[in-house]
Amino acid sequence: MAVKTYYIGLGVTYHDPAIAIVDENGIPLFAEAGERYLQYKRAINCEPDIPSRLPGLLREFCPDAGRFVLAFSWRKKRPWYERIASALGLLSAGGLNRQGFKRLGSPLDNRQIHHMMACNRLSLARGGLNLTRLLGEQYSSCPVEFRDFDHHDTHAASACFASPFSETACAVVDSYGENGSMCFYRFRNGKLERLHESRGLGSLGLYYMHITALCGFDWMQGEEWKVMGLAPYGRFDEEVYKLLKNILSVRGLDLEHPQGRLFPALAGLEKKRRPTSDPAERAADLAYTGQYYFAQIMTEILANFHDNYPSENLALAGGCALNSSFNGQIASKTRFSKLYIPPAPADDGTALGAAWLAFARERKYFPSSSFPMSAYLGSKFSDEALARLVRFSAGMDVRHLPGTICEETARLLAQGKLVGWVQGRAEFGPRALGNRSILADPRDPGMKSRINDRVKFREDYRPFAPSILHEYGHEYFEDYRETPYMEQALRFRPEAAARVPAVVHVDGTGRLQTVKQEWNPAFHRLLTAFHQETGIPLLLNTSFNVMGKPIVHSVEDAVAVFMTSGLDLLIIGDWLFAKPEAT
Repeated sequence: MAVKTYYIGLGVTYHDPAIAIVDENGIPLFAEAGERYLQYKRAINCEPDIPSRLPGLLREFCPDAGRFVLAFSWRKKRPWYERIASALGLLSAGGLNRQGFKRLGSPLDNRQIHHMMACNRLSLARGGLNLTRLLGEQYSSCPVEFRDFDHHDTHAASACFASPFSETACAVVDSYGENGSMCFYRFRNGKLERLHESRGLGSLGLYYMHITALCGFDWMQGEEWKVMGLAPYGRFDEEVYKLLKNILSVRGLDLEHPQGRLFPALAGLEKKRRPTSDPAERAADLAYTGQYYFAQIMTEILANFHDNYPSENLALAGGCALNSSFNGQIASKTRFSKLYIPPAPADDGTALGAAWLAFARERKYFPSSSFPMSAYLGSKFSDEALARLVRFSAGMDVRHLPGTICEETARLLAQGKLVGWVQGRAEFGPRALGNRSILADPRDPGMKSRINDRVKFREDYRPFAPSILHEYGHEYFEDYRETPYMEQALRFRPEAAARVPAVVHVDGTGRLQTVKQEWNPAFHRLLTAFHQETGIPLLLNTSFNVMGKPIVHSVEDAVAVFMTSGLDLLIIGDWLFAKPEAT
């Protein structure tokens, strides 16, 4: 009798570490970023295999294991520059400030680059230590094998293996990999083939990090989102644009810093830097122009990719695939007519990509997917904690509504109530897709400001997403296409935008989520009930958290946000909890 193998992928980047478990048929059983369990945004410098988390995961998902394969999202053998920098002591705390070394050709300074290298090096070195010890103690009869993969290959696997395409071109665009910031692939007949890898420090990810800092935001905290949200409030700045063109340019399928022009351009841009205190108004033009040039570079790269390797389909991954503003333009700006972006395209997604690559290496190919891959691969709320909440929620209106929770919630949403909505398993990736969401009526033009001010405690220029019943997508959006993971911002039809002003960004777009019954039955039922109440087939949907914190992971996290914000209702499964003044 063959032993049962489980493939455990570890995303071991120093930021956004994650763990994924895949069974012997290649089916993902669990995938989650470490930030959720730790409630520490981005979980910087934390291991993916959190010791207190592992026993429960293994009991639940690997109860009959006969063999484990541990897969890592970076190569153990490090690039030559990193090895030299480490040997010179530049990747130590004392070495970060050492002077006398030539500045690297990058928008970031040497200290920032060496800090990232040092953190990543340490993260890779300790990744898997906790898991290996636990497996040796609790599964002593199970062999444990190790695989390490090229970082960009794990990104590509996370996109191609989950896509609806039997054949597709694939582009990975992020800050950096083992050798460069981009890699290009072809996926067909279940096999992933690398076509071209860029080399050097030319990087759209590092470029966007620099733009984020110039705008007064913190890229270490993942505030690139703020640049995208602020950009439509600005105007094109010709002077900034000319400087940006001297930072980064496209040569075929490579990015380069124009010879002799990078550092003068950076010095010119430094004069445009905005202070970190209340930068929004003063940074809007810089954000607009920075996003404009990002889109221009991406368009040129994808055009060159299609010229060299034509395909109707494109799978896109890497941190730059989170730029939903540009993603919504790919179909109109390039010759790729169909696009797939996974729910976790950034480094948390590489945990699943690594596990899948380990599976595919043994099978020699990857079987066709049944699209769409479920994004609901994370944790469930504890039944015991929910029972305690019911028991000790004195002063709140508490109702158990099996069979009618969606209809009652829709009725209260139509009255303007702000709802924390928790169902089933958490989403894998950075976006709330109807299982860990804050929901509201999109008809109220003041709703965006109300949520930003009373619940999210964030800047008013940041937009909220519309979740829409698929069958009404064409009625509300121009050139509508399915976007199951909020991966694209599409343009509202003007007459439809007037009905739902709370989810229409200042540029007339919305980063929508397509909802189908077979993808998420409970959320589809809620949207259907709201449509019956109001005639509107969509809801305002934002992640269940406050600014600076990850999406809630536990009952306790949800109650903390509920009780310290302006939310009116908390829904967990079939249970409704309402503040006294809310009903």
